[in-house]
Amino acid sequence: MLEAMRVATRGWIGRSLMTLVMGLIILSFIIWGVGDMFRNLGANTLAKVGDTEITTQAYREAYSTILQRLQRQARRAITHEEARMLGLDRQILARLIGEATLNQEADKLGLALADSEIARIIAKDELFKGANGAFDRQRFEALLRDNGMTEKTFVREQHELLLRHMITDAVVTGLSVPKIMLEMIHAFQTEARDVDTFLLPASSVGEIAAPTEDELSKYFADRAQAYATQERRKLLILSLDPTTLAATQTIAPEDVQKLYDSVKAERFSVPEKRQIEQISFPDLATAGKARQRLDQGENFEALLADQHISAKDADLGTLARSDLIDQKIAEAAFALPEGAVSQPIQDAFGAKLLRIVKIIPASVQPFASVEAGLKQELATAKARQEITGLHDKIEDLRASGKNLSEVAQSLGLKTQLIESVDAHGQNAQGAPIADLPNGPALLKAAFASDVGVDNDTLTTPQGGFVWFEVQGVDKARRRTLEEARSEVEAAWRQDETNRKLALAAAELIEQIDGGKSIADVARDHGNLEVRHVEGVTRADVQPTGNTPGKGLPPNVVTQIFNVGVHGVGSAADASGRLIFQVQDAKVPPFDPAAPALTAIAKEADGGIKEDVLAQYVAKLQKDFGTKVNLQALGSITNSL
Repeated sequence: MLEAMRVATRGWIGRSLMTLVMGLIILSFIIWGVGDMFRNLGANTLAKVGDTEITTQAYREAYSTILQRLQRQARRAITHEEARMLGLDRQILARLIGEATLNQEADKLGLALADSEIARIIAKDELFKGANGAFDRQRFEALLRDNGMTEKTFVREQHELLLRHMITDAVVTGLSVPKIMLEMIHAFQTEARDVDTFLLPASSVGEIAAPTEDELSKYFADRAQAYATQERRKLLILSLDPTTLAATQTIAPEDVQKLYDSVKAERFSVPEKRQIEQISFPDLATAGKARQRLDQGENFEALLADQHISAKDADLGTLARSDLIDQKIAEAAFALPEGAVSQPIQDAFGAKLLRIVKIIPASVQPFASVEAGLKQELATAKARQEITGLHDKIEDLRASGKNLSEVAQSLGLKTQLIESVDAHGQNAQGAPIADLPNGPALLKAAFASDVGVDNDTLTTPQGGFVWFEVQGVDKARRRTLEEARSEVEAAWRQDETNRKLALAAAELIEQIDGGKSIADVARDHGNLEVRHVEGVTRADVQPTGNTPGKGLPPNVVTQIFNVGVHGVGSAADASGRLIFQVQDAKVPPFDPAAPALTAIAKEADGGIKEDVLAQYVAKLQKDFGTKVNLQALGSITNSL
């Protein structure tokens, strides 16, 4: 919520500034472009831009805020180790340095904003509006309080933010992608090529003779690491999972009914809602005259037009009774039939006329439709309680010196024996082991442990526990040629086939380049079939490696666009090698108003603005002098 409050008054430039530019782009200028890293920085100073210091406390607060926001978005806990792997520590430092730089430039330029202007902007913020569409001070104060901020602090932050926007808007406003660049992007993305192609099959190079011992030995020696075995481990696992244990729980029908009755109003009931339109008047007398006009036959739309109010502005939305703060408004709105207009209503802001556009009746999900889910919920809750008790018993038995097998036998639990697993979770045949409990965490811990080590208990995202013992370690090692002979020989034959195919393809390409048609070359080389493919575009390159709809592998499509029109080339195929010749290339007419180009232009505009802004902020940092204490940064993040 705090981040939402901070971005509430930002336009597109604010979002890009704080998310991308102040993150990854500016980071490269700050962290790697600053020569003076450590000198003259106090113990509590993490960085300094000119005369502005960024304290370790400010960094801790920013880090905590961003981490909490990420956790809310991910709906799970994010460890500090994961955050560091994402580069969160550097990105937050980069953002703070970027903000400090622009704040200092604003001071240098003498920029200022009146308090009344800041108040006006905050008052217009949708985040702080109540049900009546106006600024709600109680909501404003509640949001600040929930996020540990005072009004003074929030206003100061908004003041700094708006001043930064003055600078960034001045730098990038009006920048847009040049037309010639947009035309080049259009041509690159939409160019379609017609090609003739034929397959030179692997069989065309004949039988590949067996390699000599010297050839095979040299081939293996050059690639010995590729034939090394991976380290593997034998694991004994004992796991407790709430979902598994829930299936063994007995839940009485009356308990399910009792739970339904207790949560029905909150979880399974949708209150009546009404779409309400409202016209505000300065006093009851004016509202009464408007009501008389309705009684005399005028419609509500005429009143809206008279007040210069659009239907959109008059619409309060589709609201439940609890959404309306003013009880007079709520009582009147929910007493009217659909289509009716209220009598004048006086509230704290004047007088109102309400019209009920639509009524959505209240509804309740019947017990039968949610019974199974509630039963599972009770079973899972009961299992969680049982898991807690079992966890304590298991820990007590482990503390007494029993191994996992003895612990499981004492409590009537089952263990799981994994005879062989590598660090990627694959068995000895290279297939993934599907039933590893909390696999990534388990494998990481298991390959950091050893035989005979008493390992820490692991937790699962579902609220369960995992214990494990390493019962054997098969260290990674290089296999001998004799152990890998069949694999090495097969690879050598494939490489030799590909080499000969490439040489044969080069000869055929030379013939086509010399003036011979591709059809004649294909006929003369075994009456091979030539296929004509129209409209090949760069979009036909599939990043997943799947064959596109036109039947050309991705590497072939890539090569087709590496030669000019009438150019010839070849590329490897699963069955041999494809020879191709580009016969024609077409680019659709350039229409800057086309939806696809409009979207491209918008994205390109943003990229140009971000690049210019990045360079501008980097220049300011250089001019002011930027110092970063990376040692202090490491100390802070390691202590989190």
